[in-house]
Amino acid sequence: MPDPAAVSRRNALKTAVTLGLGGALLAATAGCTTEDRPQEITVAGGESGGFYLEFATLLAHLLQREGVAERAVAQTTGGSLENIQRVLSGEATLAIALADAAAQDTARAQTSPAGTDAGQLVALGKVYQNYVHCIVREDSGIRTFADLAGKTAAVGEVGSGTTLTAGRIIAAAGLSDPGRAMQQVNLGLNHALASLKDRSIDVMIQSGGVPTAPIAAAAQDFGVRLLDLSELIPATRGNSGFFYDRVLIPAGSYGTAPAVWTVGVANLLLCRKDLADHVVRQTVELLVEQAQDLVPKSSTGVQFLSPETLINTAGVPLHPAAQAAYRALHG
Repeated sequence: MPDPAAVSRRNALKTAVTLGLGGALLAATAGCTTEDRPQEITVAGGESGGFYLEFATLLAHLLQREGVAERAVAQTTGGSLENIQRVLSGEATLAIALADAAAQDTARAQTSPAGTDAGQLVALGKVYQNYVHCIVREDSGIRTFADLAGKTAAVGEVGSGTTLTAGRIIAAAGLSDPGRAMQQVNLGLNHALASLKDRSIDVMIQSGGVPTAPIAAAAQDFGVRLLDLSELIPATRGNSGFFYDRVLIPAGSYGTAPAVWTVGVANLLLCRKDLADHVVRQTVELLVEQAQDLVPKSSTGVQFLSPETLINTAGVPLHPAAQAAYRALHG
């Protein structure tokens, strides 16, 4: 079995790609006939210009090119929470979502009565690390998260996982308390950047890959500063669970903005538990063997798609066929 090969993009990207590991999966899927192949697979992504939609588009292209489905398309959505609902309702086959948002369904399954969709959500793998961006204008005078008391914050579009993560960070900082509360408004990536530019908001919180192209463009246009969120991780974990890591947004990612530590959240590729086993196996095979085709061109700070990280799904259960596939890969 060959060793994993590290694929670097612009030095900061370290993508582990395991080569030659799909033999067992190929044997398992070789018996699939044309009749077994779905007519269409839909991948719920995210907003225009965001990392979710870019990744979903690459995955859909790969699924169609490699014959997993006759047709595969990416869906533009509001983000994680909407994506989860689309999968559960059958509007989407696959979805990308933050682990903290997906974990809510896992927790709900423990208390929900039989016959509901609770517990139907499962993972195919952790596909990459998300970075929470807390962005202010460079000329704002705001230097720390505590300076945001009483300010107006864009916390993501309705239906996005950002709204969940941002709300938890704000609560951990005590900025939802009377007298210090931030005014939270629901704006997606592009509307939030426009509002930051015209000063109708003071800060925007956005969860995504590094760099996120529209934020990089804004940095060149009017200058941005990213706030350090790392000191809020212990309190956020204590209040909400251990889904949050300390991660670095490198210097140079956004104009002249220096490197900054922030909150990282795993992003998972999700499906329903009743998705056909052979579709799951074939998709896992592509995640492992063709990872290089799933790295968005804009990405510099993402490490993902090695067998070791794919199975780290933050407590969200793997689809049984995905679990079997990874077991076959690892022996």
